[in-house]
Amino acid sequence: MPDRPALIVDCDPGHDDALALVLADAYADVLGITSVSGNAPLDDTTRNAIGIAALLGSSADVYAGEAGPLVGEPRHAGGVHGRGGLGRVALPQHDRVISELHAVDYLIEATRKQSNVWLVPLGPLTNIARAIERDSELVERIEGISLMGGSTDIGNVTAVAEFNIWADPEAAKIVMGSGAPIRMCGLNLTRQWLSDDTVAARLKEGELVKALVGAAILDDIHDRMEALGRGRRCALHDPCAVLAVTHPTLFQFEPRHVTVETRGIYTRGMTVVDERTTPGVPEANVGVGYHIDSTSALELLFSAFEEAKT
Repeated sequence: MPDRPALIVDCDPGHDDALALVLADAYADVLGITSVSGNAPLDDTTRNAIGIAALLGSSADVYAGEAGPLVGEPRHAGGVHGRGGLGRVALPQHDRVISELHAVDYLIEATRKQSNVWLVPLGPLTNIARAIERDSELVERIEGISLMGGSTDIGNVTAVAEFNIWADPEAAKIVMGSGAPIRMCGLNLTRQWLSDDTVAARLKEGELVKALVGAAILDDIHDRMEALGRGRRCALHDPCAVLAVTHPTLFQFEPRHVTVETRGIYTRGMTVVDERTTPGVPEANVGVGYHIDSTSALELLFSAFEEAKT
């Protein structure tokens, strides 16, 4: 694939993070993978990240990051992803080891060495915010930030807050206000791309181990969604943020001013998207995603799992 974009994937695997890492490996040049506390505690998300990297034969090193949010105690999503982040899914054994360099140090160093890098955060924005706090020029060096988080309408943890933003709203507010070029794949967009048992069944037809692991990931999350009363399907949240960089023509983004509520009793963690067209509206700082071609996106997912790495 020509002109593969350079990515650093910041993640908290998590079922959909794992799928996103497969897409990133297939369609981008993944320079590094950084882990953060989010769907599960840091030890678990780091273990899962390095396990997926090993499964893919990725040359990207894995760097462990922040174990909790900027303010308050860590919050996790064990009810959805299980205590270890991937539920009952067992990744193949491997001999990969975690880098000794902290994720925040890596983000700063890597973006100083290469200037055309996209940061793709798929979990709470703690690592990204820490890096920006320590090196404000980072936002001028990178190509942009493509994140999964937020929503233009309803949330999934509270009435208005999406998990990644709710888990560290102070970090999200720093990132949104940083001046970096940002693409936001919120719940209003990601809920347009759904997986069900037919997707898992097709992956089971594949001969590659990664396809069978992908099917196991989908089976597990479908089981969990069914147990939560949501039916045997799930939104493919995190993969959207990867494809927003590698295949941006699949998306409709609109410039909006976005900030994050950090103090509201009922609205903490809300991404406040200003959709007014009246004079005096604050200048847009985020490209907010409104639509995805989910049919084409699904074919890209299948191709990523079905093609051997060359």
